[in-house]
Amino acid sequence: MSLPPHPGIFAAVERQCAGSDPTPPLRLFDGLEQAGVPLALVRARQLLYDRSVCPAARASLWRQIAERVHFDADGPDWPTAVVWLGLPGLRRTAFKITWRFRAERGDVEAELVTCYLEALAEVGAHDPDPGGAVLRSACSRAWNVWRKARIEMAVDDVESAGGAPVEADAEGYWRADYDPIPRHPGLSATVRITVPAHRVEGVRLGALAQTWGVADTAMSVGYAGRGRRVAKISLRRLGRSG
Repeated sequence: MSLPPHPGIFAAVERQCAGSDPTPPLRLFDGLEQAGVPLALVRARQLLYDRSVCPAARASLWRQIAERVHFDADGPDWPTAVVWLGLPGLRRTAFKITWRFRAERGDVEAELVTCYLEALAEVGAHDPDPGGAVLRSACSRAWNVWRKARIEMAVDDVESAGGAPVEADAEGYWRADYDPIPRHPGLSATVRITVPAHRVEGVRLGALAQTWGVADTAMSVGYAGRGRRVAKISLRRLGRSG
């Protein structure tokens, strides 16, 4: 199967590092060889995410990776290989952010790689679990970036975003209010949707939620069984005094 015309960063890095072994190689310090055992790149990535491996040995590998971010002169392939070694720890978060915020996968991957490299630059010589710290930091930073971007999303045409314009005479219009639970992540203010009365029978609340971009938080509205309530949608008719 051929690759898509514009593959994401993760796919490009995987392709570029396939079969490569940049120098100097990473070394596994398992207590048997004082100088450490040289590792092929593929084997090194396997050990990094194998929890049965000695924690001290994995920590040593991550510190070596952090050092190789700056190996431009001695090993021109190392900067890309450093990213390749971190991909298994970033993929799940890339998928979740893309799905949760309906973001472009390429943008999410680029942000994750940036956050990952920034976290690697902060690895200390005595961190007991540098790998875990790096991946947690990178994923948390990326989440915060996309969460903030969603809150600050701009609307170009406020009038069209508001649905049908509401005239001074509101007779003949129906209004739907979306009220999230207080302090629930997501929308924090009421969203009010107004439509002409002659259209209300043809408008389903699910379609309204989809149109207004609240389907992900209102998807359980109306479910009376097990689970927790995530929001409330009420529909009322507007009178002249409304």
